Amino acid sequence: MLRRNLLLAPLALGLSLALMSGCTTNKGASASPAEQKAEIEKGTDATLATLYGSVKGSQELAGKARAILVFPKVYAAGLGVGGEYGEGALRVAGRTVDYYKTTAVSFGFQAGAQSKALVLMFMTQNALDEFRKSKGWTAGADASVALVKVGANGTIDTNSLDNAVNAFALTNAGLMAAATLNGSKISKIEF
Repeated sequence: MLRRNLLLAPLALGLSLALMSGCTTNKGASASPAEQKAEIEKGTDATLATLYGSVKGSQELAGKARAILVFPKVYAAGLGVGGEYGEGALRVAGRTVDYYKTTAVSFGFQAGAQSKALVLMFMTQNALDEFRKSKGWTAGADASVALVKVGANGTIDTNSLDNAVNAFALTNAGLMAAATLNGSKISKIEF
């Protein structure tokens, strides 16, 4: 049984990645870099509007951030072995300065596909500098990323203000409570 599972793992990973390859934010290989960037920008604006409209205090927290990295659509798929992929924009002082992609692989019981939006707020200059100079930044290994908690009153937990990097995970239904970012690798996109 173990041998069969070991043989199926690469097949499941390949299937997961193949499913996700058709789910990127660009419009295929024929899309120009300008079209890809425009699609990411549109999604970033929509994601931030959703976050600010649904989580009290998030806009104020964003105002204190040194930079905000937004992945409007992070697609996840899996069948035993799963993977995630998304593209996003890093904004400093409200202006996009770079584009990034996020990837992750996970193991364990899983089947199906879903999408979510991720917003990372770099609260300190040091956290932002370390992120920007890295060639491949991994959440949880290169920096501690705290998933923001929302209290019973629907407002951000005040403990979130002390984190170097705060993160929000959103679905169509709202804020995800059980999301995890540890192990997600973030790399700069070179158009």
